Amino acid sequence: MEPPEAVSETEPLVKKTLTRSLTIIDDEEYYKEKEFNDQKITVKYAPKVPVFSLKKVMIVLAILFMELCERMAFYGVSANLILFCTSVLKISSIEATNISLVFTGTVYLIPIAGGLIADIWSNRFNVIFGSGAIYICGLFLLLCSAVDYNTFFDGTHYNPSVETRRLYFYFGLVLVAVGTGGIKANVGLFGADQVQDLGMQAVQVFFNWFYWFINTGALLAFSVIAYIQQNVSFTWGYFLAFLAMVVALVVLNLARSYYIYKPSQGSVLITSFKICHQACWRRSPEVKGKRQFFDSARRQCGGDYDNVTVDGVIAVLRVLPIFFFVIIFWTIYAQMETTYFLQGERMDLTAGSLQVPVAMLNVFNGTIVLVLIPVLDRFVYPCFQRFKRPLSNMHRIGIGLLFSACSVFVAGWVELERKKHMGFEQVVGEETFFSSNTTVFLQIPQYVLVGAGEAFTATAGYEFAYTQAPDTMQGLITGLYLASIGLGSYFSTAIIAILELATQGDPWFPDEINDGKAENLYFLFGGLTLVFFLGYLPVAYNYKFKEFAREPEENTAPSPNELSNKVDGATLL
Repeated sequence: MEPPEAVSETEPLVKKTLTRSLTIIDDEEYYKEKEFNDQKITVKYAPKVPVFSLKKVMIVLAILFMELCERMAFYGVSANLILFCTSVLKISSIEATNISLVFTGTVYLIPIAGGLIADIWSNRFNVIFGSGAIYICGLFLLLCSAVDYNTFFDGTHYNPSVETRRLYFYFGLVLVAVGTGGIKANVGLFGADQVQDLGMQAVQVFFNWFYWFINTGALLAFSVIAYIQQNVSFTWGYFLAFLAMVVALVVLNLARSYYIYKPSQGSVLITSFKICHQACWRRSPEVKGKRQFFDSARRQCGGDYDNVTVDGVIAVLRVLPIFFFVIIFWTIYAQMETTYFLQGERMDLTAGSLQVPVAMLNVFNGTIVLVLIPVLDRFVYPCFQRFKRPLSNMHRIGIGLLFSACSVFVAGWVELERKKHMGFEQVVGEETFFSSNTTVFLQIPQYVLVGAGEAFTATAGYEFAYTQAPDTMQGLITGLYLASIGLGSYFSTAIIAILELATQGDPWFPDEINDGKAENLYFLFGGLTLVFFLGYLPVAYNYKFKEFAREPEENTAPSPNELSNKVDGATLL
């Protein structure tokens, strides 16, 4: 039987050859079964670039280096965001804290929309490149809000007011959030698309390096850019962030004609909403005197969806209570760039003849994560297994919650000690603070404890999301887990706003924290974490783990949803 005529593609790299499903498949090539004209066919993707070559490595490196530059730009904005707000834009500490929290929260919610756009209306490259262009516009506006026009343009009479600079800043921050959210949803998946024809092992290697490049970009931002912003000027610091993003898009575009472009597969999120709609508005039939809520969406009961898809939606809903209790962990995590930062500004930042950037304390958080994860994986977890007491995902999430509670309790103690030794004025950036003689390195334990909690809770949360949903729902469930990070930031914003109103007579967290009782705020966060932990215990105890059938990994490429789970896990850190 002659195969049907080849179908042309709009994407430059993918050459699609259609054959009947009876075709004998060569294990060295990648085929995928799809519906075509009401018939099942086998789609063969034949990339222009050989399966393994130097050119293939360069293509992957272009994506990895792009991600390094993007993370460098993002953390270059967020690392000293509060300092820029208070010193240059004359915004109060409380408002600056809320701006930072809302910005971070939004960044982790936008990937849902970014993934949806790529799934339905475009491909991943177009969304990444378009988001990058928006990103650059935002960084340019941030740069405009920081520039000293008289100095840079030789005595020009134009020097915008603080109100104008704030407009540049707010609009720029919105564009940066949209840009980084669109990139976060797609760049890892797009990179994995380039190596999936090499098999699952190649995909795993890609994500290991993807994770490494992410942390390298963050390290450069928290050290180099943060130092320049605090000790030289925000103008040059934001210029470096802007330049990093320009380089990112240039490098990404260099290999544009050689990338593998995968067609859109439709949105699981929209399908899930439709299933929930049918379940809510149609009456399920009785089976042995009982009604199952989602049966009305099943085809055998008059619905539009097969059992696998409906069961997948049920699996997603089952894990949402666990994700709810994880929100408090991300609430504590958000303190590192907000309340911990404000505390560090008012401590002794000198180290020899240098002034330590406050944002550099985040390096201790990242370092403990990098060190602790392999130790847990190779030594701690196997040790518990040998004693027949394995640490499940539920155990690990709970341990992480306790570590995060310890972090804010330590921060409260540090705040009490800090205020006992107030003694000198210190210039940080363009602002002067009445500071403590206590060294800022006293904060290291609270950053390390958050990192230890991250090694338990964050990794266990992603693994839990991966194992407790079928392949078709892994992308959705991981997106919801990412959303819990953003909700943690919003929850922190709400708590601070409520405390500001409730403690007006004797403020806990005023504009100048030296005049308040920030230690009470930290102790409150610790108490809330313990309350969430106690609520988490019965939910975790009663949760019934469910196993889902997985596609065999041998001689097959990973599914897009498997890739979505891996990339989102990598982009967290």
